[in-house]
Amino acid sequence: MSDERHEQKSEQEQATLGQWHGDAQDSTAKLPLHRDERSEEEKREEEEAHKRKMHRIILWVVVGVIVLFLLVFLLGFLPRHKRDKETKEKADAQRNAKPVVQVMQVQSAPAADNLSVPGTTTPLTQANIYGRANGYLKVRYVDIGDHVRKGQLLAVIDAPDLDQQVDQGKAALQQARSQLAQQQSQLALAQVTWNRWKVLVAKGVFSRQDGDQRETDYNAQVANVAAAQRNVQSFEANLGRLIALQRFERVVAPFDGVITARNVDVGALISATGSGGGDTSQSPTNVGSPTQSGSTNTNGTTGNGVTTATPSTGGAQGGALFSIVDVSRLRILVSVPESYATSIRVGQKTALYFQSLPKQNFGGLVTRTAGSIDLNSRTLLTEVQVDNRDGKLFSGMYVVASFLDIHGDPGVTIPGDAVVIRGDKEQVALVRDGVIHLQPVEIGRDYGPSVQVLRGLNPGDVIVTTVTDQVKEGAQVETRLAKTSGTNDNPHAGQQRDQTPGGPGQYGDQKQVEQGSKAGQQQQQKGGGQKSDGKQ
Repeated sequence: MSDERHEQKSEQEQATLGQWHGDAQDSTAKLPLHRDERSEEEKREEEEAHKRKMHRIILWVVVGVIVLFLLVFLLGFLPRHKRDKETKEKADAQRNAKPVVQVMQVQSAPAADNLSVPGTTTPLTQANIYGRANGYLKVRYVDIGDHVRKGQLLAVIDAPDLDQQVDQGKAALQQARSQLAQQQSQLALAQVTWNRWKVLVAKGVFSRQDGDQRETDYNAQVANVAAAQRNVQSFEANLGRLIALQRFERVVAPFDGVITARNVDVGALISATGSGGGDTSQSPTNVGSPTQSGSTNTNGTTGNGVTTATPSTGGAQGGALFSIVDVSRLRILVSVPESYATSIRVGQKTALYFQSLPKQNFGGLVTRTAGSIDLNSRTLLTEVQVDNRDGKLFSGMYVVASFLDIHGDPGVTIPGDAVVIRGDKEQVALVRDGVIHLQPVEIGRDYGPSVQVLRGLNPGDVIVTTVTDQVKEGAQVETRLAKTSGTNDNPHAGQQRDQTPGGPGQYGDQKQVEQGSKAGQQQQQKGGGQKSDGKQ
């Protein structure tokens, strides 16, 4: 029953749907058809209006793109192009601009009535004592600082081989003397024999031939005696040489003085192959000849430096045993500038100022000069001696010698930075009508921030105070006046006025040098510690 009901219901639904579909078709067929009643002209106008509208839209889009491009161009390229142009213009301006240099006008230095130059004290007599005999040091009697007298025994060398040679020489001499005595006895016999034969030949007992033979034997024996005598003299000379060498086993002082170095000790091997030389103890190392504008001086006996600055107590084989100096009189070699050379006279008094003795004044005398100007430094080598019998002064002390009441041409002084070396020549940049000219000059004394010019500059010349790479021959420059430390700020340059020569204000302060040296050593030690820490 249920199935039948379901089938009937389905059939009713399908009939209902079919009826609805038919009704819909009928209603559609009854609707009237739509017709486009516009004319062709209206259609063309509408199409043209639509085209114009599209053209305007496209035009506005193109204009927008162009405006956007122009904005990007204006905001990006043009400022950058302007900056590049300005940078190029500035670079061209700098390239073509004249360099600005600091200049000063050269002025004459005030006339000086005295001259102060530095130097170093050296002993008047000094010697290194070498061993002349080969052997071993047996006894040593002196050490550094001992005062000795001439002929005083300093050490004894044990040379057994030399002693044996002396004994051998004595025996050989005795043997030669014995041979001479033997030859003299034979000569006496030959003389008696010849005298007898001479009488017998005269009486006809023997032939003349036999007599000539005996005479020849006698003459030969005379020659043998003479040869034996020469042999004895030779052995005596050889023995004398050996004895003289044996005396060198005793090392003695050649003059009165002070022992400044001991290079050997008991038991050291002594060799006679060493060579002589200067003092190896107290004389400071020479850092230059007496040139450099009088700022450096010699410290040896002939103007050349010698040796080290520290005493030695353990020399090598063949070296000096001792060094001895006579400090009863010291001498100081100084370099006097050429402009003052004519005022230096032998016997002239000088005032000596020692940095280690600031409150004491010493006087010296000019004993000799070189008599000629050194072509390299344009200075006169002058020796000043000072009496030191009281022993207050030491060899190697820094001293400033002040020559009083002398007159010379001080020349002109300029800043040290104004001097440049080009082409192995000392030159100064002159400015004439805004153009650079490199002028060769001759430098005299060096005052530190300023230097003395002897030749090449005249008062009134305008020079560049600091020479750079832009300062070249023929370069055009713009000048600017400047006042530097080298423009004759010290009107008494080269004179002794208000301060003691050799003090902190002149030729440098030795205390500052020592402090700088200690600071440098501490910095090196600190740096070394940091490096070692880094390695760890």
